Amino acid sequence: QVQLVESGGGLVQAGGSLRLSCAASGSGFVIGAMGWYRQAPGKQRELVATITRGGDTEYADSVKGRFAISGDNAKNTVYLQMNSLKPEDTAIYYCNTVAARSFYKYNYWGQGTQVTVSS
Repeated sequence: QVQLVESGGGLVQAGGSLRLSCAASGSGFVIGAMGWYRQAPGKQRELVATITRGGDTEYADSVKGRFAISGDNAKNTVYLQMNSLKPEDTAIYYCNTVAARSFYKYNYWGQGTQVTVSS
C-alpha cells in the first residue's frame, strides 16, 4: 500500500495564499507522477495540477498563473503553492499518485485537506 499524507489546508481570505504538501510512502513501490485534485460541494472531483518525475506539469485552466506545483523526487513529496485565491477555489483538495510495483500500476489518493477561501 502507498500512503499519502497531506498538510497545509485551511481558511484564508480572498487574495491570500496557501501551500499544500503531500508526502508519499510505500515499501516496494515506485512513486510516479503526483498531483492535486479538488472537489467542491455538489461538484465532481477535478484536476488541479499534476507533475511527472521529470518535472513536466499540467494545470487546470482555472488555476493557471495562480497555482504552482513542484516536487521533490528524493522525498516523494509534491507541493502546491496557491496564490491569489478566490472563493471558487474552496474545496477539499486531494493528493494523488500512480505507483508501480512489479508489472502493475496503482492509483492512490490522500485523505483530503480542506481549503476555504472567504470573500
